[in-house]
Amino acid sequence: MSDLLSKPCTAFEGYRRLLAGPLIDVALAVKTATEGGSPSAILVFDDRTGRVVDLDLRGGTAEIVERLSRPPQTFAGRHRPPSNQLAEPAKDNAAKDDAAKEEGTEARGRGRPKLGVVAREVTLLPKQWDWLATQPGGASAVLRRLVDDARRNGGERQARRAAQEAAYHFMQAIAGDLPGYEEATRALFANDRPKLEHGIADWPHDIRAHALRLAFGAPDGAMSESGRKETP
Repeated sequence: MSDLLSKPCTAFEGYRRLLAGPLIDVALAVKTATEGGSPSAILVFDDRTGRVVDLDLRGGTAEIVERLSRPPQTFAGRHRPPSNQLAEPAKDNAAKDDAAKEEGTEARGRGRPKLGVVAREVTLLPKQWDWLATQPGGASAVLRRLVDDARRNGGERQARRAAQEAAYHFMQAIAGDLPGYEEATRALFANDRPKLEHGIADWPHDIRAHALRLAFGAPDGAMSESGRKETP
């Protein structure tokens, strides 16, 4: 199954979760429910972004699979430069880069290993250059360490923000008219799970569970003691 067809999605029939799973399975379930005369509007959400997925469910299964397998179009045809305008400059630039790398290697000495380092312009204030000059290893080594540290420490923050955005888009699309919505979104972006759970305690179970799963990775139905758990 292609990545496009296996993209994790969740369909809601009104406030009830219809199905969660790969996009193709969800799409076919939505088609069946729609043709069966579902009394409620059905929305399909991308679990990675929380955004609504537009589906064209005309035709049979083979046609639906073929449409869902098509990659998104990055360029409109008339705006994309002709290929013959791209190939030659790319070759010229590649040749120049290779020559520059070889020249740099010779200047450093044959015994020094290639590290894949790319030289590019960096613009800093004089006081920042002065600080870099005092650090062990030189400016380049310090900048590499700073970038690596930022990537490590920023990864968790980026993941948290992406989860918040996904939960927000889902809540906005399906729960914007439910009581406590504004307070719930503020608690979401404040990363205050107890307050969020309290604010959505009166929402339909499937909406609560999915919002929490997107925001915090919680299993469906899981709530802390501050929220109201669903009774069996």
